[in-house]
Amino acid sequence: MHAARQRAAYLLADFLSTSAAWFVFNIVRYFTLPYNFGSMTLGTYLSMPMILIGQFVFPLMMVGLFAVSGYYNKVFFKSRLSDLLNAGGVSIIGSIVIFFSALFNDQIDDRLGNFETILILWSLMAGTVGLARTIITKRTTQRIWDREIAFNSLIIGDSDKAKLLAKNLEEKHRNMGFRIVGFVGWDELDGIENMVRDLDVQSFIIVPETDNAANTVATINRLLPLDRSVYITPDTYHLITSRPRTTMVAGQVLIDVSKAAIPESTVNLKRIGDIVASALALVALAPAFAVISFLIKRDSPGPVFYKQERIGYKKKPFMVYKFRSMRVDAEAAGPALSSEGDPRVTHLGRVMRKYRIDELPQFWNVLKGDMSLVGPRPERQYYLSQIVARAPYYNLLHQVRPGITSWGMVKYGYAGNVDEMLERMQYELLYVENVSFAVDLKILFYTIHTVVTGKGV
Repeated sequence: MHAARQRAAYLLADFLSTSAAWFVFNIVRYFTLPYNFGSMTLGTYLSMPMILIGQFVFPLMMVGLFAVSGYYNKVFFKSRLSDLLNAGGVSIIGSIVIFFSALFNDQIDDRLGNFETILILWSLMAGTVGLARTIITKRTTQRIWDREIAFNSLIIGDSDKAKLLAKNLEEKHRNMGFRIVGFVGWDELDGIENMVRDLDVQSFIIVPETDNAANTVATINRLLPLDRSVYITPDTYHLITSRPRTTMVAGQVLIDVSKAAIPESTVNLKRIGDIVASALALVALAPAFAVISFLIKRDSPGPVFYKQERIGYKKKPFMVYKFRSMRVDAEAAGPALSSEGDPRVTHLGRVMRKYRIDELPQFWNVLKGDMSLVGPRPERQYYLSQIVARAPYYNLLHQVRPGITSWGMVKYGYAGNVDEMLERMQYELLYVENVSFAVDLKILFYTIHTVVTGKGV
């Protein structure tokens, strides 16, 4: 409830601020370009249909740009500097769009005048939005410090160390927003889902009693699917990872292991790109899907599509879809990875796997939000348990959506056993720590090269 209200406050403030900026800008525009409007009065000018439409459309457009930038993704624990930087950066884009869509035909004698017009509009929008946000953020931060706003948190562990941490968190002069509502022992996790619902828990803080990686990893695995923040103390961070990530530090005291250090703008734009690309791909490939389906039915008995449960974002299971490339009884004896020359693969299946054609139905998974175009390849729980037992930090891959293709698939390819999965994992971890559009484009380029040259397994 707190988050919804806070997000609404920022949305409303941004809309009203940009609306006010557009109104003031038009007054300035009227007096600086009087020859554009002849004998028209200011009131008549401001009542023009295009001006009135802009009074609503342009602020709405700016709110959309701010949303894409990721500003509304996380509405608490903002800094005033980040507020101003976001307002200024996005306002540059908005000012240029508005100029070319509504102001480009203004009768300005020189190019410098165009730049001045954009600068005035940018200054007004960045200034009003930045000021409104600063007021909201300052007030919200003070309310968190004063404990007027707090987020219910459970501490996993009931040792003296856990109780001392709770005491320190609650006695800090400037509260971090944690309201400790209880302690859960390591053997009391069976009812954790009910506790989350009944106590409206927003985060977990794991305080291991001993240096036991197995317990810590098992607990993180249990908590991640609940879609809440999961924190651990810095002195236990080494239990799940071999490489430090300073961007995961929350309040200089706890490390959030449930979220990747990816800019919110990248998260939003990546998802928008996934939706657009997968929708276009499904439409464009529909004829090819029909032909492939016909060939599969002719090649071997069984269904056209093959679905299998995989573990995805935040450890949530989902069904991944592929064109069937193996016999229907391929795993009659239990889960088994494919390898080169696998007799279970059909004749057509070898061709599809060579060119990655069997992966095409996963565009549907991307459209649904189960997967992304680029991301770590999802694994089955059967193999995931074996991987995590040997490399607990594999859990970090579940901080992002799995992908149709990945850095590991490009650099390593298909894995035939758990050892090879662990080798490929190094590339996947590298991706999670370096997510960017440049990296995604590079991976997609090499994936297309692999498909065209038929270098798949």
